[in-house]
Amino acid sequence: MNVSFFIAQRLIGKNEHRFSRPVIRIAITAIALSLTVMLMSLAIIKGFQNEITDKVIGFSSHIQVSNFSNGNSYESTLLKHTDSLKLSLSKIKGIKHIQSYATKAGIIKTNNEIQGVVLKGVSNDFDSTFIKKILTQGKIPSFGRHKKSNKVLISQTIANQLNLNIGDGFQMYFIQQPVRVRQFKIAGIYDSGVAEFDEMLVLGDIGHIQKLNKWSANDVGGLEIQLHDFEDLEKINQEVYSNIGFDLNAKTIFENNPQLFDWLELQNINVRVILILMLIVGAINMITALFILILEQSQLIGTLKALGSQNWHIRKVFIYHSLYLILRGMFWGNLIGLSLCWIQKQFHILELDKSTYYMSYVPIDLNIAHILALNVGTFIVCWLMLIIPSYLISKINPIKAIRFE
Repeated sequence: MNVSFFIAQRLIGKNEHRFSRPVIRIAITAIALSLTVMLMSLAIIKGFQNEITDKVIGFSSHIQVSNFSNGNSYESTLLKHTDSLKLSLSKIKGIKHIQSYATKAGIIKTNNEIQGVVLKGVSNDFDSTFIKKILTQGKIPSFGRHKKSNKVLISQTIANQLNLNIGDGFQMYFIQQPVRVRQFKIAGIYDSGVAEFDEMLVLGDIGHIQKLNKWSANDVGGLEIQLHDFEDLEKINQEVYSNIGFDLNAKTIFENNPQLFDWLELQNINVRVILILMLIVGAINMITALFILILEQSQLIGTLKALGSQNWHIRKVFIYHSLYLILRGMFWGNLIGLSLCWIQKQFHILELDKSTYYMSYVPIDLNIAHILALNVGTFIVCWLMLIIPSYLISKINPIKAIRFE
């Protein structure tokens, strides 16, 4: 029989003495609030990262293959031997889908407005799954058929700036020798919330870019590669790079959007700071509660010592008691934190400025592994913090403690 655990059980629930009850309540509340804040912070940051990453992948896939000469230009150059290249890359394990694209800078001119944009031409292998999710009006036209379509998709941002609506037509000017003009009609309007794309991207038929660049019907400007598992990005990118020509380049979404992902990485620093601060708050309150319990039970400590109990056995009594309080606080912290996260995930109560945060509400990502790791980490840290203060018991003189009132 574990005597220390038995005595701790007898002490639990008998905190009606003098001043220990409010202190213990404060300690439990501190643990609960700390865990609630940590759970919500982690869920919100992971939600932000996942939502924005999904949107970037939706527009440009996981990996883009293009000519080295493209650099950061909006003008695609001809990608040679496309069919054989797609066949070679499709054999790489982990690749989900490969689609063709080409880009060309242009200027949209209406009766009263003018706007610089990038026309992204796509073909019949275009995966429209993501666009369907963010499409707010209209429908997605058929791209890459035998007869090229004059219908395009524009963002809500561009539509607002140029006062355009579904079914409206506009002219797009392409600066080359000589200057070319194309007439387009709006088939649909999307709204991703990511300003880097919404402010300039127009989705259209790749046939227009092929004709403007005097390419053949099979020529493209690059390939976009989607993966089954995001975790395999770097590994598969290396395989892709080794399977393409020396004059081609394979770039991941991190390389194509460094500023956006640097900003997301900064959020991880914020989470770490919050986790550390909350753990410190919870641990300090538990240490305070342990000191109060030891002070209040001085007579019990003295009696146990007089009966021959070793210091470590007596220390375990109070550590067990404190661990019960920690578990109780963690129970309420999980209940409150997960409930608030679920409510936000279902009903989007907390809203955001879409132009600043890339989305209209606070996103939530509840990951079981993260929740378990956070709970286990909190428990271990608080337990380790209790070891040192419990050493005070070894300094208590049994004779003085028995007389203590």
